[in-house]
Amino acid sequence: MLNVKIDTKEKFTVLTLETADITANMSASLTNQCKTVLNSPQKNLVLNLENVQTMDTEVVDALTESQQHFYENSASFVICGIKEKLEADLDQMEVLEMWNITPTESEAWDIVQMEEIERELLDGDDINFENHPEEPA
Repeated sequence: MLNVKIDTKEKFTVLTLETADITANMSASLTNQCKTVLNSPQKNLVLNLENVQTMDTEVVDALTESQQHFYENSASFVICGIKEKLEADLDQMEVLEMWNITPTESEAWDIVQMEEIERELLDGDDINFENHPEEPA
């Protein structure tokens, strides 16, 4: 059974996995937890893996897809707290380069806040470009 601690902040939700070994049969439950966060007012997710020792390939694939889904919906998905053994396993699966990872939860919060500001600025830039036609060359 997948045990998850949920901590809702103003701009994001922290899911801390309390289960050491995340197996394939837990991937649907984890994906549903992620979807619940994405559909909440605090749609940005920090996934804390500090208690996780092992993770099946199916779970890794599900997290990779979930992260992509978050970014497609203008939401952040940051993973933190990966321990050395799990990091080595994830490196072999070649997902470390694809995942948005920070060493600590505090740094993950910073990434979420920076990405929120970036999205606000990018949304604002679109309007500015429309209001300021390019000068003739």
